[in-house]
Amino acid sequence: MKPIAKSSKLANVGYDIRGPVLDKARQMEDEGHKIIKLNIGNVAAFGLMPPDEIMQDMIRNLSTSVAAGYTDSKGLFAPRKAVVHYCQEKRIQGVTVDDVYLGNGASELIAMSMNALLDGGDEVLIPSPDYPLYTAVVSLSGGTPVHYRCNEESGWMPDLDDMRAKVTSRTKAIVLINPNNPTGALYPESVLQGIVEIARQNQLIVFADEIYDKTLYDGETHTSIASLADDVLFLTFNGLSKNYRACGYRAGWMVVSGNKKRAKDYIEGLNMLASMRLCANTPGQMAIQTALGGYQSIKDLVAPGGRLCKQRDLAYELLTAIPGVSVVKPKAALYMFPRLDPKLYPIEDDQQFAYELLAEEKVLIVQGTGFNWPTPDHFRIVFLPNADDLTDAIGRIARFLESYRKQHA
Repeated sequence: MKPIAKSSKLANVGYDIRGPVLDKARQMEDEGHKIIKLNIGNVAAFGLMPPDEIMQDMIRNLSTSVAAGYTDSKGLFAPRKAVVHYCQEKRIQGVTVDDVYLGNGASELIAMSMNALLDGGDEVLIPSPDYPLYTAVVSLSGGTPVHYRCNEESGWMPDLDDMRAKVTSRTKAIVLINPNNPTGALYPESVLQGIVEIARQNQLIVFADEIYDKTLYDGETHTSIASLADDVLFLTFNGLSKNYRACGYRAGWMVVSGNKKRAKDYIEGLNMLASMRLCANTPGQMAIQTALGGYQSIKDLVAPGGRLCKQRDLAYELLTAIPGVSVVKPKAALYMFPRLDPKLYPIEDDQQFAYELLAEEKVLIVQGTGFNWPTPDHFRIVFLPNADDLTDAIGRIARFLESYRKQHA
């Protein structure tokens, strides 16, 4: 039988979770090795469970006929109304229930929004480093991802001059990930206003990924970019995966706001695609209203002395103590994106670097180029493991880097 060719649209779309480093990790686990996984923000794997009231509410709802059936293609009314109320809290104006789409996680809705928008050759501005889903779905939707630079020296803020320079007649949208994965950056209102102005001047849509908007440290606050204008079209994505530690529930939402009048055809396309997939999973939808209306336990985790805050501080302290390693301390989210000084670590292939770290020290990270960062001098870790495992893991990284320095001295 003739082999099925890999689509050319899948080439160079960023980090492939089925790549050789992951394959090696699975092989090692099959052989009985224990791998310390710092590669993915799967919070439940580290003992961080959803709030009990969310789980109990879902259990009760599972016994109803509603839970077993299809819903409206956009989702159940009550959780969509809860999202409307959340938008009001975030000062996003003009949102009605009809502007809210529930999905099987935010990822499904991100893909749906790009499928409805892009024709062949259309361009979308995406941050570098990025969350590679965006590069992938733009490519798979027939578009061209164009990466604008985020500057490490300014705390990983988007380079607005670089963003402006990369706008062309084919540019359709700007992707903004705030709080940011993989860097942990949180953007101030001045930066957001600059992005709004670029979108306004060029009639671009802003796709705002705000999945970590409650995972904030040191008393920081989050501003939704959609709250800053009503003459630009915004699509805002959020969900239960991170703030509510419910990755597997696949409960996310998308909100269309701002200048909806000039987007009638686009919104019609979104409605069509929402109908084609019938609906999001109903039990996951049923968790949203309880989550948004209940006690926000994420605040305890990120407060001084909270588990996530302590682990962030520990990871930062341990990493920056390693010669030639520097890190911008995250203000938000669950990740760090350390830099390796090329003078001490002359890495040419950072995927091979991650592979060798895994093979020698049984620690799994993600190479920086997997996030469409152009040079092999960064990697991403999550700081989700408990303090003992985190100390062990970064100690192993330090030992591996010491050996690397000696080999390349």
